[in-house]
Amino acid sequence: MQKQDYDGPILEIDNLSISFFTRIGEIPAVMDFSCKVEKGKAVGLVGESGCGKSTVALGVMQDLGVNGKIVGGSIKFKGRELNTMSQEELRDIRGSEIAMIYQEPMASLNPAMKVSKQLMEVPMVHEGASEKEAYNLALQVVTDVNLPDPERIMNSYPHQLSGGQQQRIVIAMALMSKPSLLILDEPTTALDVTVEAGIVALVKELGEKYGTSMLFISHNLGLVLDTCDDICVMYSGEAVETGPIKDVFDKMRHPYTEALFRSIPLPGADKNAHPLVAIPGNFPLPHERPDGCNFGPRCNYFAEGRCNQGVIEMADVDADLVHKSRCLKVEEIDWNAPIAAAVDNEAVEPGRVVLKVSNLRKYYEVAANALFGGGEKRVVKANETLSFEAREAETLAIVGESGCGKSTLAKMLLGLETASDGTITLNNEDIEQIAIQDRKVETVSSIQMVFQNPFDTLNPSMSVGRQIIRALEVFGIGIDDADRKRRMLELLDLVKLPREFARRMPRQLSGGQKQRVGIARAFAGDAQVVVADEPVSALDVSVQAAVTDLLMELQRKNKTTMLFISHDLSIVRYISDRVMVMYLGHVVEMGTTDQVFAPPYHPYTEALLSAVPIADTSIEREHIVLKGDIPSAVNPPSGCPFQTRCQHKDKVGSKCETEVPPLRVLADGHEIKCHLDDAHLDAMTPVIKLAQVD
Repeated sequence: MQKQDYDGPILEIDNLSISFFTRIGEIPAVMDFSCKVEKGKAVGLVGESGCGKSTVALGVMQDLGVNGKIVGGSIKFKGRELNTMSQEELRDIRGSEIAMIYQEPMASLNPAMKVSKQLMEVPMVHEGASEKEAYNLALQVVTDVNLPDPERIMNSYPHQLSGGQQQRIVIAMALMSKPSLLILDEPTTALDVTVEAGIVALVKELGEKYGTSMLFISHNLGLVLDTCDDICVMYSGEAVETGPIKDVFDKMRHPYTEALFRSIPLPGADKNAHPLVAIPGNFPLPHERPDGCNFGPRCNYFAEGRCNQGVIEMADVDADLVHKSRCLKVEEIDWNAPIAAAVDNEAVEPGRVVLKVSNLRKYYEVAANALFGGGEKRVVKANETLSFEAREAETLAIVGESGCGKSTLAKMLLGLETASDGTITLNNEDIEQIAIQDRKVETVSSIQMVFQNPFDTLNPSMSVGRQIIRALEVFGIGIDDADRKRRMLELLDLVKLPREFARRMPRQLSGGQKQRVGIARAFAGDAQVVVADEPVSALDVSVQAAVTDLLMELQRKNKTTMLFISHDLSIVRYISDRVMVMYLGHVVEMGTTDQVFAPPYHPYTEALLSAVPIADTSIEREHIVLKGDIPSAVNPPSGCPFQTRCQHKDKVGSKCETEVPPLRVLADGHEIKCHLDDAHLDAMTPVIKLAQVD
């Protein structure tokens, strides 16, 4: 297909309304939505789950399914109305002129086809290229997305690639025909922060190279700041604030935008002195939207008889007519006022040592032929000589990329795996060799876990109340059914869920509500240690604040020891007292939160911090993009585990490749496993700092 040159806006969405028609009637998903993507520019689309971001994207792709329909407004691509195009015209445009990258890369790749064949299909179908031309073009694009050994990658099946590599292939596929518009729907959600940084840098670089305009859908405001020129904030199917990214970030003029920013852990946040403020109430269902302003029931500035009357239109905020807000009180609100809802929390001093881990190792033996169990045995070194202590009422964060050994450690603590060597002491009892089925009830109830995905942890056929009562029965709590029911209702009170939720099924709860039920079960047995494995990563930022606040409140009340496993260093900085950084089974750095987040750093910690997207225009960040993927635990590198990706390796010489560095103490208990000498460590500068004001 011959692409047309066009100098105007690549995408113009004007007063768009999309509805889904079901057995209960019409459900409006998007209303009165307008957005414009200029040539070579990127627009960020942000908001909570269910606000309509993906529906807008599917509307642009004209892929709303049998129930979805555009009921009003227009979508123009290069000046042409998409909604009136024939299916043949749309087929020519999709994948050629407009490409889309989805959240889950494996959903976009055929597991039965080699990467080369999938990439070659694009130019062969859309441009009539020969097989040789298509292969050479595919090889060039795979090289452009910075994949190592492109020919080997081309000859691989999707399952043979890591998550980051799969996402790069999907990006390569989308860019094969050099589209004019690229739609990215949460393209980095499931990826490690270092991989995410590489993907974002890549998308920006390739967008500039190919002159591609972008519609970037995300709930991560920091990513949007790093990637986009303009932003559109959505709430309950409507655009509530739009404008240039810096204008909206620095001069937000809608209560929802303000509430979003107050619920995310920016560098100035402190769990005691400056706690986050969660958005009150719940996101309205499409058929339960209020009159007037959709955000009204959750807004701090709501005015009865005014905000809940009639249709509220988008209005200009500035004289330039580029910054708009859907709020009647834009001129009346003091946008610089301090956060009135914030309440200081009293810091709790850590007490006695509850959990002690010494020289812990976990090795797995696997067959070279995993399918049939034949061949030479190989050893997977999941954890290497881990040693740390965790105290009463303390939060110890464990951070690192996927594959570093965080979850294996959690499994050993819970008794789901037994250690190969070393000791785990819980309240002076060695538990490292006791599997969960052999542990005493008191031990099981003393160390509990909050899982990443609240959707997978609840029995779909059992009511919420019954699931909590079942945990109480297992832990031997309560003298009879009535006593356990009373305790169950108290636990619902504790996690701030209405008591009537006891009768609800999990499908009737939101993601944040399900996670609260999971937390109630974890605390049912008066747990002394709670292992929280990415407990908020699957939740919206507004819900994250509420769940994080709940965890800390329960911790303060019960003096619980919390091991907080996460790859999100923003939330780690906010919630933790101490931080342990892991890489390929090793502890490479450990210290207080202030020590780990300030130089000197381990080179890996430095890279992790630089990769964290921060939704603050006053922050400058040194960008360090790690090359390559984390090595295999089956065949780890010799010497320092990080030496294959280290940006400081040239300052040490061959020692990094031959010797595992010792864990040495820098100051006040700050430990680091690195060969860099004191002079190089002292010369390190902050990765994150306030921008210089002219």
